[in-house]
Amino acid sequence: MSFLVALAALVFLMFVAYRGFSVILFAPVAALGAVLLTDPGAVPAAFTGLFMDKMVGFAKLYFPVFLLGAVFGKVIELSGFSKSIVAAVIGLVGSQRAMLAIVLVCAVLTYGGVSLFVVVFAAYPFAAEMFRAGNIPKRLIPGTIALGAFSFTMDSLPFSPQIQNIIPTTYFKTTNGAAPILGTTGAIFIFVLGMLYLEWRRRQAAVAGEGYGEGHSNEPPPVDTKELAPAFVAFLPLIVVFLVNLLLGGFPGVFGGLIERAYGTSYDLTLALDHSIATPIAGIKAIWAVEGALIAGILTVFVFAFPKLKRTFAEGSKAAVAGALLAAMNTASEYGFGGVIAALPGFIVIKDALKAIPNPLVNEAITVTSLAGITGSASGGMSIALAAMAKDFIAMAEAAHIPPEVLHRVASMASGGMDTLPHNGAVITLLAVTGLTHKQSYKDIFAVTCLKTLAVFFVIAVYYATGLV
Repeated sequence: MSFLVALAALVFLMFVAYRGFSVILFAPVAALGAVLLTDPGAVPAAFTGLFMDKMVGFAKLYFPVFLLGAVFGKVIELSGFSKSIVAAVIGLVGSQRAMLAIVLVCAVLTYGGVSLFVVVFAAYPFAAEMFRAGNIPKRLIPGTIALGAFSFTMDSLPFSPQIQNIIPTTYFKTTNGAAPILGTTGAIFIFVLGMLYLEWRRRQAAVAGEGYGEGHSNEPPPVDTKELAPAFVAFLPLIVVFLVNLLLGGFPGVFGGLIERAYGTSYDLTLALDHSIATPIAGIKAIWAVEGALIAGILTVFVFAFPKLKRTFAEGSKAAVAGALLAAMNTASEYGFGGVIAALPGFIVIKDALKAIPNPLVNEAITVTSLAGITGSASGGMSIALAAMAKDFIAMAEAAHIPPEVLHRVASMASGGMDTLPHNGAVITLLAVTGLTHKQSYKDIFAVTCLKTLAVFFVIAVYYATGLV
């Protein structure tokens, strides 16, 4: 019975997310409903002592990353730099290679620290124009953008500033450059197979005589590429984010970052306090590195685009802050939910069942990607999984002599696997922006989802075959 209660809570959360209800509202409802069925008297204490404690703890660590990422994406958009970057990449690749150009555009922006939602809005007008010129079906645009923005740069490539690559650092005491060889190998795997799939779909449509189509919704006006910022100026903030992130966080196995050198393993905050506050550095240095990098990126945009931002930043920053609050609170609520579910007797049954999978990396991959699929959120599913089982993963990995960097990369990549099921917020936004429906375009998004999931197990196989990290 206790197992069914825990399972029912997970199913209920998946159902409400799929139907579009607020996770912030229903995550505590699902968690406390499970507690009510287990021990009615424990509901108030579970809410205050578990759910809220976990939720606030998550926000304390990660909200600045959500906020700075949203502001960075917004200033890149408001400055016109995003248009310049897209135009430059298309000019380099060639407009005749529409799919490759859009995938690379999205990859460059997301790896540079721009949020996925901003990338969708920036890339879509160019994608529509290029697909129309190349007579490629519009229904293939969402899958193309998904491959570039929602896959290998989000969680596979080392040093990605996206939140899916940051969350594991606090559990495994790693940097966001963890397992660079495995991550890069996985990224190449996803990119190559993804492009082969998209080209196959394009050829299929061409053979069938299908073109761009007519009567589409949300058709963007022609892209105005006049008065764009020089490409080297537009790319500079992305380069600054990458370099500052690398300098502050360090490169695994090569050199320690400036944060580690300056603060050591712990820092005691005194100021005018009556007692010092110890801050362990190992678990947060990667977060500090990304925050510092995003601040440097934002300042770089201001230096080169101050006249434009002076007029638009006040209003634009409000939208960025609102988006960051919603994204952070959604994930924090799911993290609080995971903390409560992990404390239920029924979850012990789930953990024991998962222990039947003896391989720690396969166990972690299945757990994380399953919960990401249930919640429809990469960061939410990973947060639930790691909140409940990180210690178990670490113990199993230590027994098998597996470095924590490999755990980091597997968790990160697995979170971006089945998260893009139909109820995922990014998928719904992507389809809404492009004016297409699940029926028209979800098939190709799901193909990318399956490739991402397959890539996790490919990376695990590469690790066991080579021992490379």
